[in-house]
Amino acid sequence: MSIKSRFAPSPTGDLHIGGARTALFSYLFARRHGGSFVLRIEDTDLERSTAESVNAILEAMTWLGLEYDEGPFYQTQRFDRYREVIGTLLEQGKAYRCYCSRERLDALREEQLEKKIKPRYDGHCRDRTAPPSPDTPYVVRFRNPLDGDVVIDDKVHGRVVISNTELDDLVIARTDGSPTYNFTVVVDDMDMGITHVIRGDDHLNNTPRQINILEALDVTPPVYAHVPMILGEDGKRLSKRHGAVGVMNYRDAGYLPEAVLNYLVRLGWSHGDQEIFSLAEMVALFDIEDLNAKASSLNVSKLDWLNQHYMKTLSPAHVARHLSWHMGQRGVDPSEGPRLEDVVEIQRDRYKTLAEVADNSVAFYRRPAEYDEKAARKNLKAAAKEPLTELRRDLTAVEDWRREQLHLVVQAVAERLELKLGKVAQPLRVALVGGPVSPTIDSTLELLGQEEALVRIDAALAWIEANAGDA
Repeated sequence: MSIKSRFAPSPTGDLHIGGARTALFSYLFARRHGGSFVLRIEDTDLERSTAESVNAILEAMTWLGLEYDEGPFYQTQRFDRYREVIGTLLEQGKAYRCYCSRERLDALREEQLEKKIKPRYDGHCRDRTAPPSPDTPYVVRFRNPLDGDVVIDDKVHGRVVISNTELDDLVIARTDGSPTYNFTVVVDDMDMGITHVIRGDDHLNNTPRQINILEALDVTPPVYAHVPMILGEDGKRLSKRHGAVGVMNYRDAGYLPEAVLNYLVRLGWSHGDQEIFSLAEMVALFDIEDLNAKASSLNVSKLDWLNQHYMKTLSPAHVARHLSWHMGQRGVDPSEGPRLEDVVEIQRDRYKTLAEVADNSVAFYRRPAEYDEKAARKNLKAAAKEPLTELRRDLTAVEDWRREQLHLVVQAVAERLELKLGKVAQPLRVALVGGPVSPTIDSTLELLGQEEALVRIDAALAWIEANAGDA
């Protein structure tokens, strides 16, 4: 059997981190078994679905690197097909028109609640042969079996048995003719040949209804695996109060897609004690049989650890490609300064996220508009004039602008003036980057380049002259 899985988000907002995990599991399962991975946009909720949300989903999938083989398919482009299948079910007597008014249904529900009966449609129109009047509006309901059980051999939760007496006759088309969610999903899975459905366990209650419709259409239902939800660090249902819940929020916060994927795959799946997985390893090892039936909780410190690992071990060029976006968000054109790969080389061991790297790398591309007040008061005093002047003179003469040589220059000035190295290096650092923190002073000089370093030293000397005098 050729495996085909699908990811079917609703475009009513950004791609949620839980949805991304579902997409990842579906992708890995298809890739592991040489199958196909389908992307389907379930956009039949016309009031809430937006083009912006569709674009956000596609952007997140691209950023994560989850390439789909088919799609994206849009349910709003398949309404003719849904109407065709509804017509077939009506012809075969497997669906019927229901003329019950909203008032009748509301009264029925109220009566059932008063009697502490589970609210469900009572089949009032199930055997009706004609409408009350020719223009009476109606919905179309699926004729659910009245007896027997629906058996779900779920790959996560095991064998689940639901009695058909627990299910009522589901509305599959509204009064305006538009199809309902549970029906469109069934037709799509049937038409697209989906063999395995991996989705959140909030859909488990829908599965018996969908299986009954599939069987009415003479289609073998796919294999189901319903994965538990992701909880916040406090163990409660994930929501915006837990911070970043959208995939691109993690991009914005400075995480690499490799780290996010590795983090997601461990939220409900494991392979021994292994913590770090490349995408190729995930594909080779993933199996839905190993999915955990218990909910997993976010752990941001674990994500930070993973991100640090990937920042240190992936190629500088790859990390730089993702860092470039963050630099652009800070108004920096990375082409107007040192090579971004070189910045990655000297900065990636110092920080946990690309956002932190970017914040602390702007100074390599933009001259300080002002100096950190505390750092300037401490380091750009009149006493700093002499070492900075000496440094400028010696650095002007450097022909081999490499960090090893630059280290010797700074060291020589400190020795000549009989100063501790920090008394020379720290004023120079503030002059170069505007604050007290940067990589090693020789690396900072090397990245800035000779011309830019000298210009910044001149600016610091002028600032000292204007603000500190000769005192």
